[in-house]
Amino acid sequence: MKRRDFLTTTAATLTVGAIAGQPALAQDAAPSSDEVKKFHLKYAPHFGMFRNLAGGDKIDQLNFAADQGFTAWEHNGMKGESVDTQNKIAKTMEDRGMTMGVFVAHGEFGSKAFVTQDKDARAKVVQDIKDSVEVAKRVNAKWMTVVPDAYVNDMEWGYQTANCIDLLRECAEVLEPHNMVMVLEPLNWWRDHPGLFLHKIPQAYEICRAVDSPSCKILFDIYHQQIQEGNLIPNIDMAWSEIGYFQCGDNPGRNEPGTGEINYRNVFKHIHDKGFEGVMGMEHGNSRGGKEGDQAVIDAYRAADNF
Repeated sequence: MKRRDFLTTTAATLTVGAIAGQPALAQDAAPSSDEVKKFHLKYAPHFGMFRNLAGGDKIDQLNFAADQGFTAWEHNGMKGESVDTQNKIAKTMEDRGMTMGVFVAHGEFGSKAFVTQDKDARAKVVQDIKDSVEVAKRVNAKWMTVVPDAYVNDMEWGYQTANCIDLLRECAEVLEPHNMVMVLEPLNWWRDHPGLFLHKIPQAYEICRAVDSPSCKILFDIYHQQIQEGNLIPNIDMAWSEIGYFQCGDNPGRNEPGTGEINYRNVFKHIHDKGFEGVMGMEHGNSRGGKEGDQAVIDAYRAADNF
């Protein structure tokens, strides 16, 4: 399944065994925000995740999530929204005290702009970052996702890495005056994205250290890294100084915590205990369809956050 597809698709085949014993499904009418305990971390749902309980309207979905205790939101496709919609999203989130997470600033998986010295392709990346600054200002976003695209087979890896670092330094110069951060996302080779340049956390750490800018950090997607290299908590600790953002999803299936093999209660507790105050993006699907599937996601986060 392509990365973008799963964000708007809800599977209906998996069970949520790890949250058995949780309270019965909530009624359609959501409790007021005053009655709901906030989570330990800023878990960030996305549009479509609660559409069965909240309805199709984006603003209704934001308000529903806030009523459930969620204090952040992310939207990969924010750049594609109209200015009017961006303004409405920002106003609602401000009114509800929600933090805006990432949107995608650049990610063209067929491009090789980062690893080569193609001037036109590299100029396009820099322009993508400049355009993203204007969107980020509009929606009160600090972080934006950058994927350094594909690698080439006919060039030593060290040269490709150096080219990538040079281009990221150009992008960082655009972002630094605005106190904005591009977060580089390593994507796994073994299940979803073979052929992409950035695929491991140590690799991203090395690159961020070389770029040496507060505007270039790591997006640690726990789902991708469980597949690519595992060893989650030690890698989190070793890369900690360069991690700016987290995303999550269980493996296998890329659905809510409790549907796969990752002990998310331990992982979330470890991140919280280290003092992380940023956003944990819920970049995954729902394991079940309908209203029960929406509620299962909420219950799964209550269970995983119970530490």
